[in-house]
Amino acid sequence: MTIQGWSLILLFTALVAALAKPMGAWLFALYEGRTTPLHRVLAPVERGFYRLGGIDPGEEQHWLRYALHMLVFQLALLAFTYAVLRLQGILPMNPRGVAGIGADGAFNIAVSFTTNTNWQWYSGEVALSNLSQMLGLSIHNFLSAATGIAVAFALFRGFARRETKTVGNFWADCTRVTLYLLLPACIVYALFLIASGVPQTLSAMVDTTTLEGAKQAIALGPVASQEAIKMLGTNGGGFFNANSAHPFENPTALTNLVQMLSIFALGAGMTWCFGKAVGNTRQGWAILAAMMALFLVGTAAAYWQEAAGNPVLHQLGAAGGNMEGKEVRFGIAGSALFSVVTTAASCGAVNAMHDSFTALGGMVPLINMQLGEVVVGGVGAGIYGFLLFALLAVFVAGLMVGRTPEYVGKKIEAREVKLAVLAIAVLPLCILGLTALSAVLPAGLAGPLNKGPHGFTEILYAFASGAGNNGSVFAGLSAGTPFYNGLLGVAMWIGRFFVIVPVLAIAGSLAAKRHTPATSGSFPTTGPLWIGLLMGVILILGGLTFLPSLALGPIADHIAMIAGQLS
Repeated sequence: MTIQGWSLILLFTALVAALAKPMGAWLFALYEGRTTPLHRVLAPVERGFYRLGGIDPGEEQHWLRYALHMLVFQLALLAFTYAVLRLQGILPMNPRGVAGIGADGAFNIAVSFTTNTNWQWYSGEVALSNLSQMLGLSIHNFLSAATGIAVAFALFRGFARRETKTVGNFWADCTRVTLYLLLPACIVYALFLIASGVPQTLSAMVDTTTLEGAKQAIALGPVASQEAIKMLGTNGGGFFNANSAHPFENPTALTNLVQMLSIFALGAGMTWCFGKAVGNTRQGWAILAAMMALFLVGTAAAYWQEAAGNPVLHQLGAAGGNMEGKEVRFGIAGSALFSVVTTAASCGAVNAMHDSFTALGGMVPLINMQLGEVVVGGVGAGIYGFLLFALLAVFVAGLMVGRTPEYVGKKIEAREVKLAVLAIAVLPLCILGLTALSAVLPAGLAGPLNKGPHGFTEILYAFASGAGNNGSVFAGLSAGTPFYNGLLGVAMWIGRFFVIVPVLAIAGSLAAKRHTPATSGSFPTTGPLWIGLLMGVILILGGLTFLPSLALGPIADHIAMIAGQLS
């Protein structure tokens, strides 16, 4: 560990905290439907979409109708992307002449991008045409991110509104977020990336001569436009197989820092937006403080392990930290920090190979995903996932003091607690159940390239990434098979929509309640005690997933490594 490494980590943390309020203020304007400076240009476009779709943006929706419209929209997008992938061989903008994707592979990709997971079993520069990359995948990068924010807005309204049956309008929320936030921000972001050396072209490749005199064909494409929303929308699917380790996606240390900041920017802003929505910004700052405390603990652990290196190699005389699978231009600190950022948010982009991390260094990204990816989390998904834990935390506090639990002016009763438990329980049941199935069936055991604890961790990581809608991988798993494409597709769908629907049900239940003013007996939900309770509840409930699995995976792998050194 070095001073430069810790300086990068502290600088990043300070910048995230500084971005929370300005990003939150813009999100709050969209949440309220207020006019922004961009309305002068984009308002006619917004009205045109509404007329084209026959939508009245002022028509409020009951939570069930909000959920049904959202699900129908996602199914339509899934079917569209599946068709594009299957037919890409005969569709235009296919300069490399790649064939259509097989049925199981197209299903997996379509579900992956619909759910904001962006799990990739393929090499994008080899398997997909430019049309598939731009139309089939990038459209989801925008709309899946907008959907997450829209669902969070609906939950905010549940807390903020009093004795009403509606939580907003899904189409209006999704349209406003896309038009007034994601699109303009990504245009500016893409221009920055192009200026930094990221290509943006419809050409397939360029022929070049290496320093050794060999001929090489280097893949190109519309990379910058996809890279911008990939990071800002916490999508994570790379244009290239190497993702953000590729110099055409992430060429410099500056782009690396900006990419990490863009992963956290909207998630951090959502916390301030929530505080503003419920009339107390201290609520938002308390949530962000709990998130960043968990983030810093994970970052310190990952950086410490990667900087310490492999003790087996030290025994052989190879001193220094673990640089296997890492880019020299980012170093250990930049790689370890990126791994924690991308798995604390449901992004999944990588600038180093997580499969090459030390056993305990790779354990941190795994824990982040198994906690439900609420440590900042994906855009929208992080805050509504975190608020599920907040509901359970006030329920626990209410049990301890013998009062009906309350949170931001709403009584938390049996219905909300049951729905929160249902949404949270989906993740461990899905991860552990499907991992166990894959660890005993021949089709599942054929996937890992490594045996023993590390091979088990590769399976476990895949289902934690899929069910958690992250998309990052331990690349030692051969997942492009009908077995894994199908099973991971199911995991991704469950991990996304089996959480969203209970969240919307909670929003509807809370919106119908009256406001309960705080009294001297109310449990305070803005101070250090509340932050500590929140962190404790998240770690305890997350432990339902990671404690049994880690004993079989990373910890066993670490013990095996030490045992090998001693022998």
